[in-house]
Amino acid sequence: MRFLPAESHDPNLLVGIDNTDDGSVYKLTDDIALIQSLDFFTPIVDDPYKFGQIAAANALSDIYAMGGEPKTALNIVAYPIEKLKHEILANILQGARDKVNEADAQIVGGHSIDDEEPKFGLSVTGIVHPDKFYKNIGAKPGDVLILTKPIGAGILTTALKRGQLTADENEQMTHFLTTLNKYAAECLRNVHPHAVTDVTGFGLLGHAYEMAHGSNVSFTIEQKNVPLLRGTKKLANENTFPAGAQANYKWLKDAISFSETISHVEKLILCDPMTSGGLLISLPEEDVQKFMTHVKRVANEVTVIGEVIERKEQTIYVK
Repeated sequence: MRFLPAESHDPNLLVGIDNTDDGSVYKLTDDIALIQSLDFFTPIVDDPYKFGQIAAANALSDIYAMGGEPKTALNIVAYPIEKLKHEILANILQGARDKVNEADAQIVGGHSIDDEEPKFGLSVTGIVHPDKFYKNIGAKPGDVLILTKPIGAGILTTALKRGQLTADENEQMTHFLTTLNKYAAECLRNVHPHAVTDVTGFGLLGHAYEMAHGSNVSFTIEQKNVPLLRGTKKLANENTFPAGAQANYKWLKDAISFSETISHVEKLILCDPMTSGGLLISLPEEDVQKFMTHVKRVANEVTVIGEVIERKEQTIYVK
């Protein structure tokens, strides 16, 4: 909500619209704060059940990125009830319910409208200790940057719409998009991250920029270490990009220094808008081994992709 004025005088509002954070945090007691977030979008895969799962995993991710535990969720439905079968909507809702249940949370209601274009998502409420939530700023020089899922989903879902995606590529993409960030987030409880966010519509570099800029530091990112979904490079070389990748690159290019070895295609991949992406974590170096030991048991694609340095002329340096 970057277009609303940042005005709040309530001391219990710990994170509000004056941040570019993943959700809001409101203190209820000395031990409990609410985290709230909302997300919805048009279908990005053909399978209604999987679409419901992806939408739920994506909405739940904001709670995990802030260190919280999801508790309740409300469905947000726009659906052409006279145009598409009721069974399709039922499958979307069942996919979402199953994924929310996997998160040990409950769907408690929602709202629907009749709309020409189907859209679905959830508003999620979680809880966290008022002194223990994560923000997307606070990264410190010397920290290590860790990414918990591969990128490229925007490219692959664009390819899916064009009939360019293989069954194997589709299966791997869907697996990662439906995987909850719950498991990586639980491993973070064993360490002390300085900043956490999830990678979604602004792409890896967009969310990295927000973290670095808000922390008044610079990042170095090793392009070769950034994990990609299977088929991403091949499809990118065929110019299969969503419009959001170009928009993200145009927004970021003056704040980022790319090595001469980085091709334009590789730059756009790093700007690819994600849905249900992984966590981007700024972690003290002394905590990295402990975190990686725990997280590798639940998420094989977790990768060290860079480091935090003192603020320099550019916000991000991609090597």
